[in-house]
Amino acid sequence: MSEHSILVKPRIGIFVDVQNIYYTCRESYKKNFDYNAFWAKMSEQYQIECAFAYAIYRGDEKQSQFQNILRAIGFEVKLKPFIQRRDGSAKGDWDVGITIDMLEHATQVDKMVLLSGDGDFALLLGHLKTKYQVPCDVYGAEHLTADVLKQTAATFYTIDEQLLL
Repeated sequence: MSEHSILVKPRIGIFVDVQNIYYTCRESYKKNFDYNAFWAKMSEQYQIECAFAYAIYRGDEKQSQFQNILRAIGFEVKLKPFIQRRDGSAKGDWDVGITIDMLEHATQVDKMVLLSGDGDFALLLGHLKTKYQVPCDVYGAEHLTADVLKQTAATFYTIDEQLLL
């Protein structure tokens, strides 16, 4: 086999807003996202350089089992504590952490893949494209993904039956 016949897969970084994907899939499809199917799809097309799953830690056994499944698939799971405010509201989003990680990995990949419907990431995707020339695909629930995020994505993929349990 000559060296010209070896196909080099594009390198990608995967960044999953676990809470966003969980709630939007439950709301839109009454099902859970299939991380194994997603990983298989990505690894078929790309060389996965890094893959992060950002989640909230509540000390819940079922959640810990799920996080271990993500690790077994190949994700690095990043946890932050669930914070219940005195007024009853809760805090637990990873927007800043995801942003920092995507910026830090921008020079190591050919493309990024974000799983989230959060429109706050549109500014980041625009920055990755203009400053680093790194396109970012987005996977999200069709009706619960911000239009501005869909428009900023290199390609927006609707989570469909193939990616649901």
